[in-house]
Amino acid sequence: MSVTTACPFGTHRVIKPLGSLPQGAERLDNSMEIRSNEILVDVETLNIDSASFTQIRQEAGDDKDRIAQIMQAIVDTRGKHHNPVTGSGGMFIGTVRSIGEDLQGKRDIKPGDRIASLVSLTLTPLVIEKIKTIHLDTAQVDIEGQAILFASGIFAVLPDDLPQKLALAALDVAGAPAQTAKLVKPGDTVLIVGAGGKSGSLCLHEARKRAGVSGQVIAMDYGEAALERIRRLALADAVLDADATKPVQSLQAFQAATGGRLADLTINCVNIPQTEMTSILCTRDGGTVYFFSMATSFTAAALGAEGVGKDVNMLIGNGYTKNHAEITLEVLRENPKLRQLFSEIYV
Repeated sequence: MSVTTACPFGTHRVIKPLGSLPQGAERLDNSMEIRSNEILVDVETLNIDSASFTQIRQEAGDDKDRIAQIMQAIVDTRGKHHNPVTGSGGMFIGTVRSIGEDLQGKRDIKPGDRIASLVSLTLTPLVIEKIKTIHLDTAQVDIEGQAILFASGIFAVLPDDLPQKLALAALDVAGAPAQTAKLVKPGDTVLIVGAGGKSGSLCLHEARKRAGVSGQVIAMDYGEAALERIRRLALADAVLDADATKPVQSLQAFQAATGGRLADLTINCVNIPQTEMTSILCTRDGGTVYFFSMATSFTAAALGAEGVGKDVNMLIGNGYTKNHAEITLEVLRENPKLRQLFSEIYV
């Protein structure tokens, strides 16, 4: 039974500090009795943001019991899965249990529908009753629990033609390929840093598609496993093995591959800090750097660009753009090699 109509943005759930929006709050009310404009979901799997999961794994030394303790402590303390170190969260898949009366008939959803949240866990009231399985290689965690979606919250009904965990993995980073589709122009030279990861590989597809035969797509990552994933996709004109935390060396590798040119657009998809300057140095004056990674320090990016005298446009990696879920799922339908790679990892 739903009670008490509340703010569509969820401010009524904020415990501390009062008056803030849920994403920036220190703690949310995660009681699971819904208001009349909320949706209650039985959660099955959390897809933890890559930067967050990497940090938790490092803190726990890859010990699954310790990872579970850290995650449970975050939710118990904050009422949401909002990593206090990285500031990032993730998303979930689950089954709709109930819908507040103010939203009934107004959202394209009904009890029993299986959905993926398209808003961050950093603003989602969450209860974890049990952590069942932790998948170290995919950053997915199977749980028993519940979550609340606010009236302003976006979600996607899971498609019938794609496995659910495959769809979850792609939708978790849906903003990246969708923004790439908007940013890349025919003939562009595009650098994707962290191209061997989940978001990077989806961006490779859109970059190749949008840059066309007159464009050039350069993939940069570090380590043979990531490089092999990139090569399998056959989407990049050059694949660079470069440590993006070493900007001068990375710049030299990039210019060697392009004949001295710099990128019109650089997309940063890494899950570790201190890669801002590689992205900036590899981009031409007047070009654009899209920082999708939640490991980005925007202070480091702004002051670093100033320090090397680079006049580049820097975009925050907004996880939402119009039709981003549809665009991202279509990538998996369009590209059999990419779908096969995702299936091997996530299904």
